[in-house]
Amino acid sequence: MRALVVADRLIYREDYPVPQPPPGEARIRVVRGGICNTDLEILKGYFGFRGVLGHEFVGVVEALNPLPGTTPHVGIGDRVVGEINCVPCDSPARNAFERAQDPSRDTLGIDRRDGAFADYTVLPIVNLHRVPEHVSDDEAVFVEPLAAACQVLEQAHIKPTDRVAVLGDGKLGLLCAQVIAAAAPCDLTVIGKHDCKLAIARERGIRAVHIQEAPLRAFDVLVECTGSPAGFEHARQLLRPRGTLVLKSTYHGLPQVNLTMIVVDEITIIGSRCGPFPAALRLLEQRRVDVRPLIHARYPLAEGAQAFEHAQRPGVLKVLLDVA
Repeated sequence: MRALVVADRLIYREDYPVPQPPPGEARIRVVRGGICNTDLEILKGYFGFRGVLGHEFVGVVEALNPLPGTTPHVGIGDRVVGEINCVPCDSPARNAFERAQDPSRDTLGIDRRDGAFADYTVLPIVNLHRVPEHVSDDEAVFVEPLAAACQVLEQAHIKPTDRVAVLGDGKLGLLCAQVIAAAAPCDLTVIGKHDCKLAIARERGIRAVHIQEAPLRAFDVLVECTGSPAGFEHARQLLRPRGTLVLKSTYHGLPQVNLTMIVVDEITIIGSRCGPFPAALRLLEQRRVDVRPLIHARYPLAEGAQAFEHAQRPGVLKVLLDVA
């Protein structure tokens, strides 16, 4: 099959083995994929991953290998998206949140499991979610990062009186802002560097300001989505004492962190990663979040190298890969 593979560099192959689903898993024919910041960081060495890249996708179930005595909740031909944290069949993890923290897990396209930038990928059947009819393939590609945005509200209690900021006007930042605006009545501001991206937030009725205009020590809750090691310290400076900092960025390398001021200002830090797929699918189906303005380009799988080059240009949001 065709696949985008990370070795010493990104390679497009047409002879990669078609994966066979082990017990409890399904093979999915990938239709579309989305390049995210984590994919770009993997090319720099994040997690030392080697294999097929990609964890944002939508596809069609082609083969099922259910465990004896189980009845799959999806069928052949269903259009699906998939949670990326995968655990062995004997894992005690009972739900997506427990799977995300199971020490035996591997992660689609990130850690010890081939990803979805290929004709086929395999995932545990329990990880799969059927895509509603009226959610397009382009929209469904965003379910995984949109679920990560929903996780902010699972972890941080945002009150109507809170001043909340999302730091970072990239893909995840704009998704987090839309989720908070849709579900948490508060005083919300998006803070970023790119006028064209900030305009997307404003079109959704969300206040958006340039980073140089953002007031220091002014916010009760701050969601850090810069994808940059410098984002942590800037976020801390924007928070009021005893504020809450929600960290969403992953990157290769270590940040410069002023831990003393974390103690002095008594900042609460929340690490936030994967989130609930059902909530993300519901937001898309109900049109409460619009991901379409985030799509900047699309490429066929065979032009994956060009797609990744495009995705790294300043100001670019989502680049899609057409696989089918």
